[in-house]
Amino acid sequence: MSELMLALEQIEKEKGIEREVIIAAIEKSLLDACKKDFGKSENITVNMSRETGDIEVFAEKTVVEEVEDDAAEISLERAKMISSKYEVGDLVNVEITPKNFGRIAAQQARSVIVQAIKEEEKRALYGHFYCKEKDVVTGVVQRYVGRNISVSLDDKMDALLMENEQIKTEHYRPTDRIKLYIVEVKETNRGPKVVVSRTHPELVKRLFEKEVTEVADGTVEIKAISREAGSRSKIAVWSNDANVDPVGACVGMNGNRVNTIVDDLKGEKIDIITWSEDPATFIENSLSPSKVVSVRVNEEEKSAFVVVPDYQLSLAIGKEGQNARLAARLTGYKIDIKSESQAREAYDYDEYYDEDGYADEYDEDYEENDGYIDEYDEDAEYTDNGYDDGDYADGDYDESEYAAEEEYDDYADDEVQGENEEYSDE
Repeated sequence: MSELMLALEQIEKEKGIEREVIIAAIEKSLLDACKKDFGKSENITVNMSRETGDIEVFAEKTVVEEVEDDAAEISLERAKMISSKYEVGDLVNVEITPKNFGRIAAQQARSVIVQAIKEEEKRALYGHFYCKEKDVVTGVVQRYVGRNISVSLDDKMDALLMENEQIKTEHYRPTDRIKLYIVEVKETNRGPKVVVSRTHPELVKRLFEKEVTEVADGTVEIKAISREAGSRSKIAVWSNDANVDPVGACVGMNGNRVNTIVDDLKGEKIDIITWSEDPATFIENSLSPSKVVSVRVNEEEKSAFVVVPDYQLSLAIGKEGQNARLAARLTGYKIDIKSESQAREAYDYDEYYDEDGYADEYDEDYEENDGYIDEYDEDAEYTDNGYDDGDYADGDYDESEYAAEEEYDDYADDEVQGENEEYSDE
């Protein structure tokens, strides 16, 4: 076996490139090289022995009585010398291998092998990361490129974490390891291009799938996610098994599961709430950790009117309206939040309120009173008339009192603490 064939065998083992693919590429490149010597290559074939690596060049010529085109025709007399069976009009394969063709073949083979290795590496990289599209990978920060960050992925290639995909509150240093969501994998002339993100909502979902077994096997479903990257996220979960508490499964014993994800997100708070088919119940849950007195839903307009205790108004709305805004995105409803005293003043609260909640007429009254509609959606400013700078509570309540309630570790109130103790038993 020639040195060339031994080299091809070694490449096949190390790079995973099939030897037949490289041989076919070499034959094609040699065929193109024949154009320089013969002027054309339409009737020329190049054969490379799969065993010895020897290369032969043949030209297919037509047998004629008198030769007019030496490149495409052969005389009957010469054809008979090759084989007595040939007659005029037959096609004959005549070997025309040039004397210096070995040197040409070596040069072409070298360039083809190098190119084949590069193409195969690109293809392998693309296949490797294409399988991880819409998934989470770990990246190592390399350096800043302007305002973008070069990140090494799986020690195989680099990707740029663009400025608009970075969390504004995070600062990175070389060798920092960060979790990244692969948004898209593109195939370009320079090789695969991987688009990564730290702000995508699906990053939170994938981290829960990797950390929570019940989510990975489908026992617990993540129905909805709303996220303000770097600050707070809300996820709505549902269990397909009556014996499994979805919130408890995601929180983990002593909060170890959710705390691992919080660490990956550099301290981003995560509210885990129970999803419900009933919009009113879902909206009430989505405003956690605040308590809710009553929820009235208008499904046609996708809006809801929520009444909370006076001392819970600031907590329900959240700092700069964040809690209400995330709840609106999570549920898909525009949410109007009022305290009990505001509702009583605006809608004759005592007349419409009873032990079971608000009467049906209450819904119609509040919709007609435009002066008190304060809808919360993604574009709304979450301030409340009569209160400035986010001070939504009456009396002595201020933002500092609710800051502790917003912290995940405290989980807001005694009822949730009780739930956490139950989850720890599980």
